[in-house]
Amino acid sequence: MTVLLIALGAALGAPLRYLTDRAVQARHDSVFPWGTMTVNVTGSFVLGLLVALPADTGVMSFAGTGFCGALSTYSTFGYETVRLAEEGARLPALLNAVASVAAGLGAAYCGMVVSQAVTG
Repeated sequence: MTVLLIALGAALGAPLRYLTDRAVQARHDSVFPWGTMTVNVTGSFVLGLLVALPADTGVMSFAGTGFCGALSTYSTFGYETVRLAEEGARLPALLNAVASVAAGLGAAYCGMVVSQAVTG
């Protein structure tokens, strides 16, 4: 049952990642990967919310592992950072690495704070 919940969550998260990434990136005429950063920060926030609830195993399997795992994308973040550096855009590559990690950690923390505030 757990594997099915993860697969269902991923079936929602992966297309949402693609659509969000394309929509955000289409609005920016920049080499900076704004779409990937958006989905990664969003996934970190949602996971922070879930962890602080605490959510039961089924919810964590579906939403935490499946949905957030498919929504966020460390591999694309890594690829885009290396691609920027290889293309000579070293400052955007550095900014992407630092800002993505800081924003992801900050978003997870904010998600936890919001969850704790709501649940008392």
